[in-house]
Amino acid sequence: MGEHMLTPNQASAGELLELIRSGRANTRADLQRATGLSRSTVGQRLDLLNRVGWLRHTDGTSTGGRPSHRIDFDPSHASVIAIDLETRHARAAVLDLAGTILAEHTAPLNIGDGPEQVLDQLAGWFPDLITAAGIEPGHVCGVGLSVPGPVDWETGRVVQPPIMPGWDQYPIRARMQEAYARHVGRSLEDGPVPVFVDNDANLMALAEHQANHRDCAAFVLVKVSTGIGAGVVIGRDVFRGVDGGAGDIGHIRLHDRPDALCMCGSHGCLAAVASGRALAGQLSELGLPSASGSDVRRLLSEGHPDAIRLAREAGRRAGEVLVTVVTLLNPGVLMLAGDLSGVPFMTGVRELLYQRAMPRTTAGLQIVTSRLGDHAGLIGAAAMVVEFLYSPARADARLAARVG
Repeated sequence: MGEHMLTPNQASAGELLELIRSGRANTRADLQRATGLSRSTVGQRLDLLNRVGWLRHTDGTSTGGRPSHRIDFDPSHASVIAIDLETRHARAAVLDLAGTILAEHTAPLNIGDGPEQVLDQLAGWFPDLITAAGIEPGHVCGVGLSVPGPVDWETGRVVQPPIMPGWDQYPIRARMQEAYARHVGRSLEDGPVPVFVDNDANLMALAEHQANHRDCAAFVLVKVSTGIGAGVVIGRDVFRGVDGGAGDIGHIRLHDRPDALCMCGSHGCLAAVASGRALAGQLSELGLPSASGSDVRRLLSEGHPDAIRLAREAGRRAGEVLVTVVTLLNPGVLMLAGDLSGVPFMTGVRELLYQRAMPRTTAGLQIVTSRLGDHAGLIGAAAMVVEFLYSPARADARLAARVG
């Protein structure tokens, strides 16, 4: 029967869709074997999914008999708007349900201007993006927003974010829904567009895991830009903790830097010593004016010796914290991402990890850099929307509403 065997009363249309989306069952025979359902019942549930346009069918290869009929999730039947909000700029894009970017816009934006102004500015980009993607507004099934702060997933609200002044507990979902309706012209009769919010490192980890490391049972991504944060994927799911605080490693305190004042108000935090903001301050004192992680990234790309030296030392300080992270989680992949994630920073991380962690802990560990680069946040924000809207329970509820 296989490890993914479902009992018949579990195998709803949404459960079949999950098997198809994951690639675990892509023919009628596969679905029958995985669920124990009869051929006719599988056919009825596939008909339901076909009626709403969520599937596509192709003829597979033949081994001498009739060619197999392959069933796949159709990523073109709807689109997602994704936003990757940074401290000094933002990216927004329209993507299909497989994470392919159809249209994209990037512009300066100051997160310190507060949620009212920032969210309205972002929504103002949507009409041109929708037009550039060649779709109608009704084709958008949801909006995903990536933010540089801790997020309570259930409420979609940012919780005590050190680098997002004015955003604490702000009702982002409701404000974005209102701004979306006003700028795009979505009728209130159609209901508000679904809006989802999560921490940037979480979404980058989700995107990178789905794109290149699906078989990794424990995956950690560390984003080092203006701040420092980590995203953790266990199995196929993002681990968020009780209220979205998991992975906030930038505020673990170092024992020997009580002089370093952090944006959170504490002293000695890793982010106050090894983040892009911290290095920008150190470089400015050395006569290389810098304000954020993106400025440090530029100086690193230009080969400035002081930037390279400080980035390597920052990697060593981050490595001090990551020894504990790696020992606790025993991940198969540790990925470095963000403005500082180049060779100097990685070299520093490697030095500390291999020096201080137990050999068994690092024997099977891959330390790599981001494969998706600057698009990881966008792709992860879109994936967040898709994973929720097409999860078995939610898919069944949507099907009932549309065809019931």
